[in-house]
Amino acid sequence: MTEVEEKGVELRDMTANPAPLGLLGFGLTTVLLNFHNAGFYPLNSMILSMGFAYGGIAQIMAAWMEYKKGNTFGLVAFGSYGLFWWSLVLLLIMPQITFFNVAGKSPLQAADPTSLAAYFFMWGLFTLVMFFGTLKKGRGLQVVFISLAVLFFLLTAGELTGIHTITVIAGYEGIFTGLSAVYVGLAEVINGEYGRKVLPV
Repeated sequence: MTEVEEKGVELRDMTANPAPLGLLGFGLTTVLLNFHNAGFYPLNSMILSMGFAYGGIAQIMAAWMEYKKGNTFGLVAFGSYGLFWWSLVLLLIMPQITFFNVAGKSPLQAADPTSLAAYFFMWGLFTLVMFFGTLKKGRGLQVVFISLAVLFFLLTAGELTGIHTITVIAGYEGIFTGLSAVYVGLAEVINGEYGRKVLPV
């Protein structure tokens, strides 16, 4: 009788890490939007284009790659925030699109402060809960999520009160949030290339 020796086969995941793409898509776009909130320049096509392309498409691509890796947290985070950027762009441009303003019907109204406050509050609540999912992850990601939750709640307060100073404060806080995501994204790229922890996350 022949003895068959069974040997285990180790499978290695050779696909790229999608997290830096998602973090950078989120981070760079967040910084540029919050330069506007802080009062450096008006809302313009640069912000909307970044929101649609890098903030939206890049994060949705990252979400799909996280799905292929079996990472539910990454799928939900990047997919949700990618679609957040698309929803924000649509929220701003839909009232100006002829298709949505058919003759003979009431024109599509732009979002009022109360509805925007509800919008930002729900995103803040979502982000706060997602923050607890980062507690088993790196400190850098924890900073991104908790500062993003604070940003959404500041934007909520700004819309509800109409106090411009709150929105300006949110702008500066949002710049910090975006830069923290940019740092974590670039750190993961650099650390991955060098095969060791060059930049702490």
